[in-house]
Amino acid sequence: MIANSVTSECFEISPRFRHMVEERIARLERDAVQDEAQLDSLSDEDHIRRHKQLVVIQRAEALRMRLFLDRSTTRLPRPLISL
Repeated sequence: MIANSVTSECFEISPRFRHMVEERIARLERDAVQDEAQLDSLSDEDHIRRHKQLVVIQRAEALRMRLFLDRSTTRLPRPLISL
């Protein structure tokens, strides 16, 4: 699935958008670690399976966003003084 979405396109994004995506990646990865740590406290096999699936999805989404950032360039901010 991820391999199909990788193209040679390059995107230009704003510094603010890049920062928002980087924060989202960090949050997804942090949540995946916390959710994985909670697996020991679960007893129902179906709940454990769904929780593991959640962790996999969180990590896959973080990877997808990292790949997007790797293919993108950050637009320079506009000058504050008109030239």
